[in-house]
Amino acid sequence: MAIISNNALLQKYLSLDQKDKIQVEYVWIDADNNCRSKTKTVDFVPTKAEQLSEWNFDGSSTNQSEGRDSDILIKPVALYDDPFRGGNNKFALCETYNPDGTPHPTNYRYNCKKIMDTYADSKPWFGIEQEYSLFDPETNKPYGWPKHGFPEAQGKYYCGVGAGKVFGRDIVEAHYRACLYAGINISGVNIEVAPGQFEYQVGPCEGIKMGDELWASRYLLERVAEDFGIVVSLHPKPIKGDWNGAGCHTNFSTEEMREEGGLTAIESAIKKMSLRHAEHIAVYGEDNDQRLTGRHETGHISDFSFGVANRGASIRIPRHVSKEGKGYLEDRRPASNIDPYRVTAIILESTFYPDN
Repeated sequence: MAIISNNALLQKYLSLDQKDKIQVEYVWIDADNNCRSKTKTVDFVPTKAEQLSEWNFDGSSTNQSEGRDSDILIKPVALYDDPFRGGNNKFALCETYNPDGTPHPTNYRYNCKKIMDTYADSKPWFGIEQEYSLFDPETNKPYGWPKHGFPEAQGKYYCGVGAGKVFGRDIVEAHYRACLYAGINISGVNIEVAPGQFEYQVGPCEGIKMGDELWASRYLLERVAEDFGIVVSLHPKPIKGDWNGAGCHTNFSTEEMREEGGLTAIESAIKKMSLRHAEHIAVYGEDNDQRLTGRHETGHISDFSFGVANRGASIRIPRHVSKEGKGYLEDRRPASNIDPYRVTAIILESTFYPDN
């Protein structure tokens, strides 16, 4: 059932005076790789996450603990302006911790931060291309698809313009503006190959900020779609058949790669990643085997390959990078439902993996 937000009615209440109080939405990641959130009132305008206190939630309701010992701690680590409440209100991305203060097993940020700090001198930059699909809860089909049968085959939808080619642009535009308001480094959007499928890009971001900003942008996407009564799917192959899957292509570079002659460092990183292909695939998203088939602009999940301007390879070196001899690489293996902390961590770790 689709329930659309009544924005006109809501504004009647959002315009009321807050009496110098600030609402902060605490956002965390649950055991199923989804965002959860709840709101706390504070007596000041926070300017950084460290100013906010720890909080807790019932982990037995998010598959993160058992009922007999259900408290899970949440610690704010990144702060953003709240585009839904406006004013000085904020939302904070949080890490999860056990009651004894140790990182919760679902807290992949903790280990990622350690790896990013270890190799901080390399100035690692990331840019992630988040693909997603919109679904109509009334039909359980991608938004804009006919109730019976299928739409026209792929071809006219990618970067399409006009009715019959684009389904859900209002949601895309609303999400884009919400990200800009929040302070997220969203660098672009486009309509994707399959009807009802879209992509937005976040980055470049240095180090741990990549994972933070992608998760923050996902939270905003879910909230925006909620207002429109539409469901967001991050499944890498939401519709079986001759339709493109959804990925999270991850662009990566170090300072050495971006400098003159950096192509040598890029090729070295690719070689090291090829030796750990299975380890990368293990953290590159659930059900990714349904997407990495060697078709629909993917390499096969069992094989590692790379090439210049090759969208059917595991890793692509953009043509301009090859020509200029410096720049970045694009890892095309990650699925749309990745945890970006796990992906960015293993890419950086593999880049500096010791030579045998």
